[in-house]
Amino acid sequence: MSTGIIIAVNILLAVVLAVGLTPLFVWWERRISAFMQDRTGPNRCNIGPLRLGGLIQSFADMLKLVFKEDFTPSHIKYKFFFTIAPAIVFLCSFLTFATIPFADNLVIDGKSFIMQAVPNELGIMWFLAFAGLAIYGIILGGYSSQNKYGLLGSIRASAQVISYEAAMALAIISMLLSYGSIHLTDMVNAQAGVFWGVVPMWGIFIQPLAAVIFIVCAFAETNRAPFDIAEGESEIVAGYHTEYSAMRFGLFQVGEYAAMSASSAIIVTLFFGGYQIPWLDTQTIQSNINYVIVAIMILLPIKIFIFTRWMKKNNKTKGDGDLRREKETKILTTAFWAICVGIVGLLAIFLITGLGTNGINIVTAVLQVGTFLVKFFMMAFVYIWVRWTVLRFRYDQLQMLGWKVLLPLALLNIVVTATFIVVGS
Repeated sequence: MSTGIIIAVNILLAVVLAVGLTPLFVWWERRISAFMQDRTGPNRCNIGPLRLGGLIQSFADMLKLVFKEDFTPSHIKYKFFFTIAPAIVFLCSFLTFATIPFADNLVIDGKSFIMQAVPNELGIMWFLAFAGLAIYGIILGGYSSQNKYGLLGSIRASAQVISYEAAMALAIISMLLSYGSIHLTDMVNAQAGVFWGVVPMWGIFIQPLAAVIFIVCAFAETNRAPFDIAEGESEIVAGYHTEYSAMRFGLFQVGEYAAMSASSAIIVTLFFGGYQIPWLDTQTIQSNINYVIVAIMILLPIKIFIFTRWMKKNNKTKGDGDLRREKETKILTTAFWAICVGIVGLLAIFLITGLGTNGINIVTAVLQVGTFLVKFFMMAFVYIWVRWTVLRFRYDQLQMLGWKVLLPLALLNIVVTATFIVVGS
């Protein structure tokens, strides 16, 4: 029974993080862009008294795409390729999330479980394989559209992929030399310690140059600004998905956010300690579990108090629906405090009755999953932040960046890393 539950939890986490968060990310991106441009953003759509700060708008847009007419232009000859292109982008972006470890191996009744949706021996190679395949969906979509803008988008996508893939792979080689394994769980566990007694042994500190190269290439991988040259609205209308509508267009958009989620997760895993809590490895948490629980019981109500106060202060608009917003704030505040009281009460019961070996392992895994989620959302915020800050590159500028800057730096980093390992061994 425990095996099935753990597998189901891992798959559910992967599905929610890769695909289920798309409405949340759409809303988050709109709100952040509105804040940066000194405007309000979506805040009108509602279900009864609930607006959730505009989040309901994202679900309304999703339903609109589902029920909208799926139109295929009559001039399209390669309808099979036209149909499967969005599915290729979506599936490849989704499957890149399959080997991300959410926590250290969970031991239940002496049996160890890998906390990944699809445990396998490929590790980081799985990510590279499916991330590289997603570009074929974009190329097929633009080519099969038989539209000059779509074709230009496909050509740009082809130029883009040959510009960053080599540098990305070479940056990963530097990380493989440093960690000595292709398995993502081993890579995260290698980041558990500290050096100089204070600084976590995260990949960003061990390999800062590889981190910069990989993160830049990961932005290009997702086809998001400043590397959204394949769709470039101001230049080629919408590029490769100009002729798409309804859910086929929606699959391209979901695929983009799934790629952003997967890239955020792999960046966190490789360079920011993954599920590791700074200065607290798995063994330290398990041996001091009571102190950790007490700290959570103290900090959680403080954070809920600060958040609900912020929500009450910012969920107001002068002269517009004050009563409705007040009612929504009360509902959400009550819900957050109810969740907080439930969690604190459950933790208090654990302290009184004791957890046992399995309980300690489960609580440790939950804490590590929570740590991974915090880092994941912070990296996703960086993606959104950069999109609304940096101007789009021209495709020739991206090629210059990839071949004349990132590639030589990646090769130099491999040489330096290999020399350091040989001399130090």
